[in-house]
Amino acid sequence: MQRWRGLEDIPQDWGRSVVTIGSYDGVHRGHQLIIGRAVERARELGVPSVVVTFDPHPSEVVRPGSHPPLLAPHHRRAELMAQLGVDAVLVLPFTSEFSKLSAADFVVKVLVDKLHAKLVVEGPNFRFGHRAAGNVEVLAELGRTYDYDVEVIDLRVRGEAGGGEPFSSTLTRRLVTEGDVEGAAEILGRPHRVEGVVVRGAQRGRELGYPTANVETLPHTAIPADGVYAGWLTADGERMPAAISVGTNPQFDGTERTVEAYAIDRVGLDLYGLHVAVDFLAYVRGMAKFDSIEDLLEAIGNDVKRSTELIEAYEAGRD
Repeated sequence: MQRWRGLEDIPQDWGRSVVTIGSYDGVHRGHQLIIGRAVERARELGVPSVVVTFDPHPSEVVRPGSHPPLLAPHHRRAELMAQLGVDAVLVLPFTSEFSKLSAADFVVKVLVDKLHAKLVVEGPNFRFGHRAAGNVEVLAELGRTYDYDVEVIDLRVRGEAGGGEPFSSTLTRRLVTEGDVEGAAEILGRPHRVEGVVVRGAQRGRELGYPTANVETLPHTAIPADGVYAGWLTADGERMPAAISVGTNPQFDGTERTVEAYAIDRVGLDLYGLHVAVDFLAYVRGMAKFDSIEDLLEAIGNDVKRSTELIEAYEAGRD
């Protein structure tokens, strides 16, 4: 899959293509319907498929300070899109100047002059252009002028998550923030993931016999509510069952919120400086301060046991 940063990265000889545009944060199951349809139609038409997305999130430019927590960084979104069969991802730097492009100017500058769109696939609520003045009707009207078709896909997938609300990135962020990582996974189609570099912490876990990877998360990451979770720690391509702690470590009067993952029953791991991924499977318990170190150790032992059971049950159900 090709990855482009900015319009100037698009090959000069790029021909017609099928395009879909959006933030696509999380590439959740609703997004997968749209992107999957774009890939399908591209193959039918014998042209490449292109996903156009933005960095930073448009809201941060239009309303500074309103950047939403991100469900997936751009490199992760690209990986997920590649798995769906996308041929190219174009990340457009979203600047104040870019935000002032009218809907028609956006179509000409991006879809017509650079990507030579043959078909554009979008969801019904797609908005674009200055002050989000463009919608799918405007997109289709401009298509009649500039020789591309528009196909609108209903992405209002529903399930049990969020009490039956339509799946969306906003709902997923809310569930993650509430610690409902199982509900978030229903929408995403996979466990919610947090990434970052392993840094040195207070090393109390090592002293207690449960050494953890202290993950310095990427900016604007959507981090689950404080508590203990079952999941996985992935480092150097190896996925290891893990008990994960999110919070300020109240047992030791901590103030900085951290994400720490204990790779269950793994001895001698040296992960410092590595970029790792932490996947959240299930909530185990809330964060608490115990009366003694002995009580804390008993709780950690129970957390590891419960995490192991949840992970084994999940993996057995997938076989």
